[in-house]
Amino acid sequence: MGTPRELVRYEQQFRRAGLPLFIEDFSPTHDIFNRAAPLLTLVFLAEMIGATSLGWRPWKNVLAAGLALLVLIAAFGILNKLRRRPFWSLPTRFGLPELAVFVFLPALLPVVTENQWKQFFGIAVGNLLLIGAVYVVVGYGLIATTYWSLRRIVGELANSLASLVRALPLLLVFSLVLFINTEMWQVFAGMPVAFIVLSVLAFTLLSTLFLMVRLPKELDAIEDDVKSDPPLRRVQRLNLSVNLVIRQWVQALVVSTGVGLFFVAFGMISINADIYEKWGVQPGSWSVELPLMGHDLLLTASLVKVAIGIANFTGLYYSIALLTDSSYREEFLDNVSAELRDLFTARADYLELRRELLTEQPGDLL
Repeated sequence: MGTPRELVRYEQQFRRAGLPLFIEDFSPTHDIFNRAAPLLTLVFLAEMIGATSLGWRPWKNVLAAGLALLVLIAAFGILNKLRRRPFWSLPTRFGLPELAVFVFLPALLPVVTENQWKQFFGIAVGNLLLIGAVYVVVGYGLIATTYWSLRRIVGELANSLASLVRALPLLLVFSLVLFINTEMWQVFAGMPVAFIVLSVLAFTLLSTLFLMVRLPKELDAIEDDVKSDPPLRRVQRLNLSVNLVIRQWVQALVVSTGVGLFFVAFGMISINADIYEKWGVQPGSWSVELPLMGHDLLLTASLVKVAIGIANFTGLYYSIALLTDSSYREEFLDNVSAELRDLFTARADYLELRRELLTEQPGDLL
């Protein structure tokens, strides 16, 4: 029969794969906020500066900060005693009382010292947002999934470039036409950098929404293919959906970055200062001339903006093609299905082992 240590190894495997919600009895109090305890503690202690004021003398600010620090530490110490923990210990679980103290106690400091209610709401809302971010990032394994994607970047690059090579004829037809189009240059060259960033975010959101609409059907097919038993719960399907979205982002990023770099290089070779003048396009806020074989390569802010614009279109096309074009879809989902088959097999073994341990050694799982 298995041991609790083997159970822990399965749970570590799920966390490394970015699927922590595959763990049974996974809870925010024991498995999310306690993992972020060092960060929450650092933020909590740093917020003692809320008791200070720019209008006070330095010694008074030091005294106020010291008193605020004592109040914050004492509050959690008292809460520890009420929870029957050592006074100076870090919480082993973050329930509603601990989170309420974290959110509201530092926010009360500026109210007590200077009656600053605006700062109260600002600190309280900021702490609430931090708790929400911790819940999403840790609870849905975003760090592990992103780390997994970065470790697989070489494999993803190979897959993405293979897909890009197959798509090159179609991509080059409209991309090259767009690139040498005067209106395209006039639109993106005159666009503020903030708008360029906004367009990147908008295209990313659009491709993500498309994927989220298609994912339920695709997840059903993957579960049927790998014979997932028992079926995933709703929260586990959501965890898996987030995992797949991040994987798609990595592939789309590789493809769009490659296209963007290609057009930067192509533009440096083919678009010179005379063409800028004929098109009525300014080089932008900066430009660099690089001599090569008796020819000046011109790298400009406008060229980079146009390349990013075309890369946006390409990334959106590739993201949609991953789930609509049969060749892309098979490549992307076949790789995912192969990996998930191993994970679902491990999940079935994990659940069986857990049932055995609960029956034979219930105390070992408490």
